[in-house]
Amino acid sequence: LEEAAFQLQQIFRIDISIALNILGIESMRAGHYGIAYTCFKLAADRGYSKAQFNVGLCYEHGRGTEKDLEKAAFYYYRAASSCHPMARYRYARYLLRHGPESEWDRHQKAVTLLEQAAMAGITEAQAYLGVFYMRGLQPKEKRGLKYLLLAAKNGDAQSRYHVGVCYEKGLGVQQNLAEAMKHYRQSAAAGNRNARERLRV
Repeated sequence: LEEAAFQLQQIFRIDISIALNILGIESMRAGHYGIAYTCFKLAADRGYSKAQFNVGLCYEHGRGTEKDLEKAAFYYYRAASSCHPMARYRYARYLLRHGPESEWDRHQKAVTLLEQAAMAGITEAQAYLGVFYMRGLQPKEKRGLKYLLLAAKNGDAQSRYHVGVCYEKGLGVQQNLAEAMKHYRQSAAAGNRNARERLRV
């Protein structure tokens, strides 16, 4: 009986968190940012990772509360610890942009989180990693191209453009102008100006 009661409590706690998070999303859509933040925060404090991510967004963009990147990072970290893929991406980005450059461990942790998010299908993480590996101090062009291709397949026009650049210049792949043109055309068709410019050239 004690076990059954405990299980019921857990289900009730999760259901309340889900309901609060949904109420927060609906409030956000209606422009009631303060109410949305309060709902997200209540669910986040109950340990619900989707709400923790949403609280992070509120702090990052100053919606319903003051803008505070450190608090945003804290909530992204909490959600990332529960394997929330987009939170992993946002927290990793925070670590790379705002962390001390000398901290190698922090840098490595950020890259690991980005790779986890990319493998979970987060297009933004795939695109970020693709450019990150291409432009690093010691470029890893093949790895960069792998992530750019993943993002391009997920519909990211900018990554598709970068894949074209790789084929045009022979970065991580054998130079192939016909293949470069194909990627530029696809990127341009999706509205990418850089790709249109490369096609003219």
